[in-house]
Amino acid sequence: MGKWAINEAFLQQVESLQMLIKNNVGGLFGGNHQSKNFGSSCEFADYRDYIPGDDITKLDWNAFSRFDKLYLKLYLDERQMHTRIYIDASRSMNYGKSKKAEQAIKIAATLAYLSVAEMDKVSVYVIKEKEIEEIISGIVGKEAYLANIGKLNDIEFSGDSYISEAILPTKVGHGDGMSVIISDFLTDNDYERAIDYLAEKKRHAFCIQVMSKEELNPQIRGKMHLFDSEDQGKNYRRNIDREIAQAYREAVRFATERIKNYCGSRGADYLLAAAEDSMYEIFFGRLVDMGVLK
Repeated sequence: MGKWAINEAFLQQVESLQMLIKNNVGGLFGGNHQSKNFGSSCEFADYRDYIPGDDITKLDWNAFSRFDKLYLKLYLDERQMHTRIYIDASRSMNYGKSKKAEQAIKIAATLAYLSVAEMDKVSVYVIKEKEIEEIISGIVGKEAYLANIGKLNDIEFSGDSYISEAILPTKVGHGDGMSVIISDFLTDNDYERAIDYLAEKKRHAFCIQVMSKEELNPQIRGKMHLFDSEDQGKNYRRNIDREIAQAYREAVRFATERIKNYCGSRGADYLLAAAEDSMYEIFFGRLVDMGVLK
């Protein structure tokens, strides 16, 4: 990438951000991984009548002495969640001076840190063409995070990406955490089936669309020679006037509304992040406002 996105200064910022979030809001993604299933954690949930064959160590003898009836204590099941982060590593994510690739890596690293701080497992993948490449596999704890997160600096952004074709063949777990897709979503390729797949698996899907300010609101005018960032064989010579600039903005608005509305229809979260936004603006600002961080 030319410049390392993940370095000591950035990690110090992420740690400070995590402490700020911890002290001012209720935790990561609600901060509560207790399921409605009953298990073996130490937090009491309810009673039920004893059935022969039940674990007698969970009998409430105080209740028996009061009511002369056997009751079984039920406890909340505290499950370890698995945060899975997918980074679109296509050429368009490395477009121009936008630093979109660097921003995608920083967002992924920050989400990973916030997850391990909650004692969740974290895996990070890149999407290249129609394949998933695992960069970080199931790490737990801050030591493992620090030992592995630098691998994100080695991601190369090139070619195209087919989000659905890459994610659908993989095992993602059922209802055991969040799946995050970080992409510019500026593609004619299908991504909807991937969102559907994650929704069917009862995972908390979160799509983060990263675009540069020059993509969102370009200021270019006059005769231009333009190239398709993902297919360099396609190029266009155009005189960029006000009408073309307005048509472009409307096309961008359509693309962002398309992914936003699709996420909303499937119960997934969506965020549009500029490549120039700080982690503070994204995490302590908009994600808190959205309710993703509570």
